[in-house]
Amino acid sequence: MSIVVDRLSHTYHPNTPLETRALRDITFELQRGAWMSVVGHTGSGKSTLVQHLNGLLIPQSGSVVVDGMEVREKSPHLRAVRRKVGLVFQYPEQQLFAESVLEEVAFAPRNWGVPEAEIPGLVQSSLALVGLDGQYLERSPFHLSGGEKRKVAIASVLASAPEYLVLDEPTAGLDSFSRKELVDLLTALKEKGYGILLVTHDLDIALQASDAILILNRGEQVVRDTPRRVIEHLRGDHIPGLSLPDIVTLSAELHDRTGTVPVTWDWRVLAQAIGEMKR
Repeated sequence: MSIVVDRLSHTYHPNTPLETRALRDITFELQRGAWMSVVGHTGSGKSTLVQHLNGLLIPQSGSVVVDGMEVREKSPHLRAVRRKVGLVFQYPEQQLFAESVLEEVAFAPRNWGVPEAEIPGLVQSSLALVGLDGQYLERSPFHLSGGEKRKVAIASVLASAPEYLVLDEPTAGLDSFSRKELVDLLTALKEKGYGILLVTHDLDIALQASDAILILNRGEQVVRDTPRRVIEHLRGDHIPGLSLPDIVTLSAELHDRTGTVPVTWDWRVLAQAIGEMKR
């Protein structure tokens, strides 16, 4: 089963002086247990795209199908789609509202009609998925660190038992340690069978963690391929707002000069290759 997006297009304020084409013919498939990153400059259509994946926006043209259920207006499947596709917005901790972590994470399953007797266990298992234990249950989410707040926000989405997790710039505003923790968390969720779609401006994270990368530019799909093939594309075709990480740039220059150093985003691979050159 998978999320299938086929020739999706969207225009804001159609037939007015403010008409803006946000997406044009976007096509991809995200399977469970896979990680796809969507990258592009501000205004490239990333956030518009993810809002289509659980029906916050309804396709004007093209289609979005989640596990065989089409996202369309007045669809009888729309509620099921929204439960299957958990959407985590940028700065999700700004949406925290409850007095305790317990009540925060319990809100979504209560909203979905989960029996009250099942909720405490569901809350604790959701917190465990993000690396938080029972000592957090009675704490105020507003008194946690930035990284902990973001984990609680993600746990509140996981409590609805989605099968796909769509995250819009989840590392924004986090320090390097919290960013690594979040990437490790998403990697662990992927290994548990969740489909992960990560919207990010951080090409370094996308290269390290993704099975596939989709690049958008002004609402159009530039390339959708493996990280290695995306590097090859970006080396030959500059995309505004996107720069290859320093490790990739350095390894590419050494590769062009020596023919032996691999083009890589992994500093360990590059260090090993340079060490072998010195022998």
